[in-house]
Amino acid sequence: MKLVLDTNTLIQCIAHRSSYHELWRSFLDGRNQLCVSTEILAEYAEILENKTSPTFASLAIDVIVNNPYTLFVTPYYKFNIIKIDPDDNKFVDCAVAANAHFIVTDDRHFNVLFELGFPKVSIIKLDTMMDYL
Repeated sequence: MKLVLDTNTLIQCIAHRSSYHELWRSFLDGRNQLCVSTEILAEYAEILENKTSPTFASLAIDVIVNNPYTLFVTPYYKFNIIKIDPDDNKFVDCAVAANAHFIVTDDRHFNVLFELGFPKVSIIKLDTMMDYL
């Protein structure tokens, strides 16, 4: 499946000891594709650096960038759907551009997507995604 991870989801699944680590492994072995844009990679790097270390952040971004199962997209249209937290729109725009199956998130700001007919973007909670794996 093609998936977009919000940053909090990435942080939860990247740690080796995390109960969500299997999601990260699914990107490494090709069971799923991680869809990213330049904006998303920049946010991943910034937050990982703040929460871990510059070295870990750099290594994690290198893994994403060099993974053959990473799908890089360039969203050419900004939908600006999430008004409460406009920074979250980069994930929606990426999901639309990639024709992703889901945005994996537990962030309530994305719930506005349930009310839309277009663009159709599905979200899935992290625990539910883990049930699929």
